[in-house]
Amino acid sequence: MKFHVLTLFPQMIMDALNTSITGRAIDKGILSVNAVDIRDYTHDKHLKVDDYPYGGGAGMVMQPGPVVECYENIVTKGTKPRVVYMTPQGETFSQAKAKELAQEEELVILCGHYEGIDERALEEIVTDYISIGDYVLTGGELAAMVVIDSVSRLVPGVLNNDVSAETESFSDGLLEYPQYTRPVEFRGKKVPEVLLSGHHAKIDEWRHEKSLERTKRFRPDLYEAYLKDHPEERKN
Repeated sequence: MKFHVLTLFPQMIMDALNTSITGRAIDKGILSVNAVDIRDYTHDKHLKVDDYPYGGGAGMVMQPGPVVECYENIVTKGTKPRVVYMTPQGETFSQAKAKELAQEEELVILCGHYEGIDERALEEIVTDYISIGDYVLTGGELAAMVVIDSVSRLVPGVLNNDVSAETESFSDGLLEYPQYTRPVEFRGKKVPEVLLSGHHAKIDEWRHEKSLERTKRFRPDLYEAYLKDHPEERKN
């Protein structure tokens, strides 16, 4: 899968994504991340890419020209990949959206800065508006890395164990069950007996029950949404 990130801070993107799981996937050629500096496409001798907003107001706005030219330069002729703009005004990112985006062979992610990007550039190239939460960041780079990390985990071959992506939190609408490893006892707390039993059906049942309990406790909104789709699991 190919990711193109249009940004004012390409090194920030590459420094983070060239490590850990995404870094190994890049080394293996499973993922490709191309962070492109929008400043390379300005015609201003001082590399300026922003200006004052029409109508007044605080801050500066990124100009449309450098953004659109940057996009046009990295897109292969005849193709039109999805372009995700990271913005607090967008759809809240979710595991379902990550699964959807993971089906793409190529994805462009646009990172805004200052007070945002000229609306005409967004109208010209953006297909998806995505937010990672109801708060404001200095720029879209951190949000872009969140999306890339989440989507990458769903690309076959990125995780050493692809089953992990199928069983972790949100994969079935519930939070993940508690995990344990050696030693069997730690500071007086023991691993639940069922996990030592070797009885896979009982282990699966225990894990599902714990997922339900944990979701009900920490994310009652997800719990109720899950029960709407699985009313047979609602207990009196």
